Amino acid sequence: VHFLAIIINQQNTNRERNAKMSMNIFRLAGDMSHVFSIIVLLLRLRVAKNAQGISVRTHELFLCVFVTRYLDLFTTFYSFYNSIMKILYIGSTASIIYTIKFQEPIKSTYDKAQDTFLHWKFAVAPCAIVAFLTHMIGSGIAKFELMELLWTFSIYLESIAILPQLIVLQRYREVENLTGNFVFFMGAYRFLYILNWIYRAHTEHGYKHHWVVYFCGVLQTLLYADFFYYYVKSVRSGGRFKLPTSGDV
Repeated sequence: VHFLAIIINQQNTNRERNAKMSMNIFRLAGDMSHVFSIIVLLLRLRVAKNAQGISVRTHELFLCVFVTRYLDLFTTFYSFYNSIMKILYIGSTASIIYTIKFQEPIKSTYDKAQDTFLHWKFAVAPCAIVAFLTHMIGSGIAKFELMELLWTFSIYLESIAILPQLIVLQRYREVENLTGNFVFFMGAYRFLYILNWIYRAHTEHGYKHHWVVYFCGVLQTLLYADFFYYYVKSVRSGGRFKLPTSGDV
């Protein structure tokens, strides 16, 4: 427990410094992959006017991630780039949720029966508990900071936010191209950020490691691994993108 407290406390102490991270090719590519994934999904909704195969619950989780992580928009200015990207993520994710849940004819094509993962119960609540425990272990009551707690919560939640979407795709099996591209670029964004961390650790003097962030980033990337395999296989074969059932494995 003492070792865990040291790791978490080190993360809390150096988070603000690393928030001002310098730009590099991996970070830029990761950010652009994230932005492109959002553009692809918005294009799917606006042009096809169809939400079949899309999980609103995944986007509700991501909105929760962005809102709790980017509260520093009101307290700290890092750069115009940083602020614009944060506003873009929050605004575009909220727009996706609103479009699917309230705008016709898209609303009628959303299949609630397939999007049934209990995200508040099995994602938000557990992540909130783990975040609270790790924050208390690392900081204690005397150094308790709500902003820091919410930031830690967002890191845990982001690592599993894609789960409802992966479950929906598994149930549909046949994945629409733009939806598949959205998930692929979301996974690529996280993988590129892992490369960004490795690059910074080797090039920035005094770079401080965030072990909880590393663990969650790797976990998030691993959740995409099976999807990546079948996505690349489909692209190489030129066929329709289908996910296997348990009987196919």
